[in-house]
Amino acid sequence: MAINMGSVMGIIFANMHDNTINEITKSRTMGSVLFGGRYRLIDFPLSNMANSGVSEVAVITKENYQSLLDHLGSAREWDLARKKGGLHILPPFGNVEAGLYRGRLEALYGAISFLKASRTEYVILSDCDIIATIDYKPIVKAHVESGADITMVTNTDEYSSEVVAASTVVTSDETGRVVGVLHKPAISGECTICLNMFVLKKSFLIELLEDGIARGHYSFERDVLQRKVDELNIRTYEFNEYFSKIYSMNSYYKANLDLIKPENSKKLYNSKRPIYTKVRDNAPSKYDLDCMVKSSLIADGCIIEGEVENSVLFRGVRVGKGAKVKNSILMQDTVVEDNAVVTNVISDKNVTIGENKLISSSEDHPIYIGKGASI
Repeated sequence: MAINMGSVMGIIFANMHDNTINEITKSRTMGSVLFGGRYRLIDFPLSNMANSGVSEVAVITKENYQSLLDHLGSAREWDLARKKGGLHILPPFGNVEAGLYRGRLEALYGAISFLKASRTEYVILSDCDIIATIDYKPIVKAHVESGADITMVTNTDEYSSEVVAASTVVTSDETGRVVGVLHKPAISGECTICLNMFVLKKSFLIELLEDGIARGHYSFERDVLQRKVDELNIRTYEFNEYFSKIYSMNSYYKANLDLIKPENSKKLYNSKRPIYTKVRDNAPSKYDLDCMVKSSLIADGCIIEGEVENSVLFRGVRVGKGAKVKNSILMQDTVVEDNAVVTNVISDKNVTIGENKLISSSEDHPIYIGKGASI
């Protein structure tokens, strides 16, 4: 059965998990958090939708979304600068009856006029907390063929209590129909977690929104998935390829450093399904004759005069002579001056670490240095 992806709309929630890495999201949405040396978190769901043939995508925002607007621009990089469809930014208060949303249902209700005006038949919902390269075509096809009300993308594995406490856990029968839903339970071990990606018919979504808001509901997980699990035909689609889930500062730190390993970056980055991002015309990075760089991701526009090991450096980072950077993530335009030592650190944009300064922490609890700080 062929699926026309032109009849599918994508909706991305840019702010849904801001509190999981609230140090970084104080001045930006989760969707605009930098990742992997050159990307933003929103680049992954947005590129996945574009590569899957979804030509109409809406991004629902809440607050602190100026950097997100600057990044998305005209959406030309994702081939979504179109007269029909294309990319739409949906700020809060899009509906006069809606306030600042508390959950996914209220966020969608604020965009209900946009949903009703769209000519698409199906909707893909996605957050920005999952780093993955995924093809939505077989998921939509499986959803249509199964006759499901809701299809959720899941993964089954051994998970720690920290991961599970930030997830929706489901159990399903032999046919793949969900029979139990636990939202952020205090358990660990082998379980099936939802990757916060859902497919459902647009008309059915509108019915859920109107009914839910009339009943004072606001959480999609608790008030739809959990409350109506026996009533609705909810099915799972198991995703078993490489992904990272951002649920804490430590998970963000490890997800970045994991990409230094070639086996992980090869799994995530597929030349046939590239991850697109805003293009900046930076000069190539410059390496001093006496510098040393090992097992690191270095973006363009950097100047390296000291030592860099097992680290991720974004555009425009400068590491001075005699300086040492190890096991760290340095965001755009961070400057590590001469003879400074930086170990197990996450620095935000435009940070300056002065000469001869020593900043170090453990790998399990990396130090975060806020945007524009000078030490």
